Formats: sequence, C-alpha cells, structure tokens
Amino acid sequence: QVQLVESGGGVVQPGGSLRLSCAASGSSFNINAMGWYRQAPGEQRELVASITSGGRPNYADSVQGRFTISKHSANNTVYLEMSALKPEDTAVYYCNAVVDQRISDQIHELDYWGQGTQVTVSS
Repeated sequence: QVQLVESGGGVVQPGGSLRLSCAASGSSFNINAMGWYRQAPGEQRELVASITSGGRPNYADSVQGRFTISKHSANNTVYLEMSALKPEDTAVYYCNAVVDQRISDQIHELDYWGQGTQVTVSS
C-alpha cells in the first residue's frame, strides 16, 4: 500500500499564490509519475499537472504559465506552486501517484490518490 499525504490548501484572494505538497510513503514501490488533479462542485475531476520520474512536466492549458509542478525524488514528494490564482481555480485538489509496486513477487502498476485538499480563490 502507498499512502499520499497532501498539504497546503487554503483560501486566497484572486491573484494570490499557494503551494501544495504531496508526500508518498509505503513499501516496495517505485514512482513512475505523480500529479495533481482537481474537482470543482458539479464537475468531473481533471488533470492539472503531472511530472514523470524523469522530471518531464505536463500541464493543463488552463494553468500553463501560472502553475509549476516539481518533485523531490529522495523523499517521494511532489509540489504544485500556484500563482496568479483565479476564482475558477477553486476546487478540491487531489494528489495522484502511478507506481510500480512489488506484491507477492510480481510487479504491478497501480494508481493511488490522496484525500484531497481544498483550494478556494475568493475576494
């Protein structure tokens, strides 16, 4: 089992900044990619940004140039620096990890999710 623990959400005014963190822990796993998704009320969950184990980032068009994803491989942590925040960025943000995990002497590619952290952009 892999646990993802998120932190850093909160309330910010339009134009402000927030930093989200997500730390993965567990046993017998290697991270292939980590990322952030978000889900606003009444909407589907959507990809915000992701980063591969090699450090290649990918961004949704809506956040390109405003958000930056980064990682610290040594402690299996991914960060999302959010700036120039807009009211439409308001959502619950979920951390995601795609990992290779050894279970019963076999390698499985598995998907894990954090519990979510609320980001509210409002004046």
